[in-house]
Amino acid sequence: MIYPSVDQLLKKVDSRYSLVIMTAKRARQLRENQLNRDDSDFIKEVTAALEDIAVDKIYFERIKDGIK
Repeated sequence: MIYPSVDQLLKKVDSRYSLVIMTAKRARQLRENQLNRDDSDFIKEVTAALEDIAVDKIYFERIKDGIK
């Protein structure tokens, strides 16, 4: 079973597209932060991004030009 589930995550956003965009942007942020450190701990960025969305650590705001 995948945690967090897609059904749970879709309650946080308005569409699957928004979920994908949010996850990709957050994963890029996490990857950039990992590259700046010399930690030996490897964290899967996409999984961490999905967990951040599930616990409301990040959210999206729809603007005229796209998602902020």
